[in-house]
Amino acid sequence: MAQEYKLPGVTSLDLKPGEKKEVEVEGLDSKVLLVNAGGKIQALGAKCTHYGAPLVKGVLTTTGRLTCPWHGACFNAKTGDIEDAPALDALPVFAVTQKDDGTVYISGEESAIKSSKRQPKFKCSVASASPKDRVLVVGGGSGSMGAIEGLRGGGFEGPITLITNEGYLPIDRTKLSKALITDVSKVQWRDQAHFDSGSVDIVHDEVTSVNFGDKTASTKNGGTFGYNKLVLATGGTPKGLPLQGFKVLENIFTLRSIHDTKKIVDAIGDKGKKIVVVGSSFIGMEVANATAGDNDVTIIGMESVPLERVLGKQVGAALQKALEGKGVKFHMDASVDKAEPSKSDPSKVGSVVLKDGPTLEADLVILGVGVSPATQYLKDNSIVKLEEDGSLKTDEHFQVVGLKDVYAIGDIASYPYHGPGGDGKYTRIEHWNVAQNAGRTVAGHIIAPTKKPAPFTPVFWSALTAQLRYCGNTVGGWDDLVIQGSLDEGSWAAYYTKGETVVAMASMGKDPAMSQSAELMALGKMPSKSELQAGRDPVSVGPPE
Repeated sequence: MAQEYKLPGVTSLDLKPGEKKEVEVEGLDSKVLLVNAGGKIQALGAKCTHYGAPLVKGVLTTTGRLTCPWHGACFNAKTGDIEDAPALDALPVFAVTQKDDGTVYISGEESAIKSSKRQPKFKCSVASASPKDRVLVVGGGSGSMGAIEGLRGGGFEGPITLITNEGYLPIDRTKLSKALITDVSKVQWRDQAHFDSGSVDIVHDEVTSVNFGDKTASTKNGGTFGYNKLVLATGGTPKGLPLQGFKVLENIFTLRSIHDTKKIVDAIGDKGKKIVVVGSSFIGMEVANATAGDNDVTIIGMESVPLERVLGKQVGAALQKALEGKGVKFHMDASVDKAEPSKSDPSKVGSVVLKDGPTLEADLVILGVGVSPATQYLKDNSIVKLEEDGSLKTDEHFQVVGLKDVYAIGDIASYPYHGPGGDGKYTRIEHWNVAQNAGRTVAGHIIAPTKKPAPFTPVFWSALTAQLRYCGNTVGGWDDLVIQGSLDEGSWAAYYTKGETVVAMASMGKDPAMSQSAELMALGKMPSKSELQAGRDPVSVGPPE
C-alpha cells in the first residue's frame, strides 16, 4: 500500500528540465532519483533495472529521456517505461509533494522504493482472441525477449508462441563469455511464471522449415505452428575452423550457450590448464579475461593487435597490454595451421600449430572466430532469398524485404543503418542491445503499423579487465580517431570520425561518456571532430535537448 516518505535534507524542488538529484528516503535505507522530466518534478527508482547502475550518473534529456551510464538502457522519465534495451523492467514513479513547512515527501509502496523496479503486469485476453492473430517468435535470445516484452507491454492481447531450441528459457547471454556462468538460474531473465502471466506459450523445439505461403513453421519434433505474424530471431551459429584436427579432436569448444559453458568449465576443472583461444574477437578476449590468472592463457589473432578492425591499433594495443598484465600471452599476425592430438589421450587436443610459428601446448582450445546467421532452415526455401552471408534483408521496421508479416531481428538481420555515417547502408550488427531493440521495434510495428519506428543508437559493452563501452557503428567507415584521456591509465574515450562527423565511440573509465554520446549522436548534436580535438568533452555539453 502506498504511503508517504520524507526526503530528509531536501528543501527545494527547483530543478531545471534535464536536471536530476539522488536523495535518501527516510527510514528505508534506500534512495530515489528526483528529476525534472520535461517540466514535471517527480521521483523515480534510483538504479537501472538492468545491472543496478546509479542513474544519477546517467543522462537525462530536457524532454525526459533517462539513459543508464553503463549499458545504454533508456527509460521515459515521465512514465518510467522502457524506451531502449537492455532493461526489461520499468522504473517505479513516485509523486512528490512539498508541505507548507518546506519538507518534501514522496508517495509510494515500500517494496517499489527498495527494489527500484516495476515489473510489467500484462493484461491479456488471449482466450477471446482469434488464433489467426497469433505471433510466432522463433529463437530464444535477446531479440525474442524484446519482441515479447514489447508486444505485451504495448497492449497486444493476441496469442504469442515462442519456439526455442536452447533447452531453457531466455538468458542473459552476455554473461557467458564474461564470467563463464553455468547456473541457468543466475542468467535467466524471466521465469516460467512470468511467461504464463503474459499468456506466452513456450515450445522447446527447433524450427526446421517455414512455409510462407501457408503461414506455418515446422519443427524437428514434428510440430506445425501457424502464425499471423512471424518473428525470426534465431541468432548466430559459432564458426569452426576447417583445418586438420579441429573437427575430430575433443576439448575444442565454441561458446554460445550454457551447454558450451558447462563443457568449458568441466574441461578446465581444477584450474592450471593451458588454454589456447583462437581469435582476438570480443568473445575470445572476454574468455581470456575470465580464465586468466588461474590458467595459462594464450590468444592467437590474425590482426596486428586485438580488435584492430573494430577499435583501431591504438585502442587494440592498450587492451592487449591490459590483458598481458593479467598474464595472457598473445601471438598476433598469426595463422593457425592445425590442431594435434595429446600424447596421453589421442582423442583430445594436445597442441595448436601456427603457420610459420611455434607449436602451442593446449589442454583445451576455445574458438572465437565469429558467427554465421543461424538461417539453415531457410537455405532451400523457395520464397525467401538469403543474402550472401546467410542473413535476411529487412526494412527499417525489420520486416523482411518482399515478405509480408515476416520479421527478422538480431544476428540474422541486415537492416538499413541511418545513424551517423550510415546513410542507410545495410549492415548486420551482432549486438545484444541491437537485437533487443529490434524486437521492440517489431512489436511497435505489429501494434501500430503506420507509426514510424523510433531510432536507436547501437550500444555494446565488453569485460576486458575493465568495462569497455561502445556506441554507434562504423558501417560507412572511419578515417580518424580522437582520443581523450589516457589509454595507459585505463581512463579514456575514443571517438571514431569520418570527416568531421563522429560515427562511433568507445570508452573505459569515463562513464557516462558513452551514454551522452549515444544521445547526442541520435539527436545529431554530437561535437565535431575539430571540437573534440580542441578538448571539448561531450559530457560538458549538458542535458541533450
